[in-house]
Amino acid sequence: MISDFSAVEMKEIGSKSGLAVVLSKLSGFSSQKVNLEQYMTDSEIAAAIVWHSYMKGDISGRIIADLGSGTGILGIGALLLGASKVYFVEKDPDAVKIAKENMESIKSEFYVTGEASFINTDISLFNQQVDVILENPPFGVQNEHSDRIFVQKAMHVANKIYTLHKSESKAFIEAMCKDNGFIVEEKIDAQFPLKASLPFHSKRMHRFKVTWFVLSRRK
Repeated sequence: MISDFSAVEMKEIGSKSGLAVVLSKLSGFSSQKVNLEQYMTDSEIAAAIVWHSYMKGDISGRIIADLGSGTGILGIGALLLGASKVYFVEKDPDAVKIAKENMESIKSEFYVTGEASFINTDISLFNQQVDVILENPPFGVQNEHSDRIFVQKAMHVANKIYTLHKSESKAFIEAMCKDNGFIVEEKIDAQFPLKASLPFHSKRMHRFKVTWFVLSRRK
């Protein structure tokens, strides 16, 4: 007897727009924690950078870490495009639970061969060497320079990093690269749409300039 699951024809992602549609359907935070600056990465922005890294050869067959993975949007995007393994590193157990649920939902419909490893811990305790980092750190609104810890950890465990920051962080990122033997390979600008979801948000929708910094270890 063939099970219902095995009888389903698994889908594959064939375009950036297709990836964005799938990622837009993932569940976000059930209750956002102010101290962690939790917000759902916009699906269009997530799809754009995951697709970009895929086209550059940094996804398929690669071992990836999504630091501060939240509900899993970046790491799931990488697995949908053929990553061999993704470490989802997140300190909030509620977010990890949702990320696992999102992953199961994706696997029931899409062809995913890579391994998803969920690690409920602070990123400071993650020391597994990986090929690529995908991360959307806190922007440092509640805790100034909180994104520095993410960049430092990324530089410790990988040679290639895709990290999202407010655009005015350019000097800070370049200084960190200079001090740690990295170069800024690319800067990809975007408009981040932040919906009112936390007590201090005064507008229904606030858009601000962000930049994906693509960093690589200097050879």
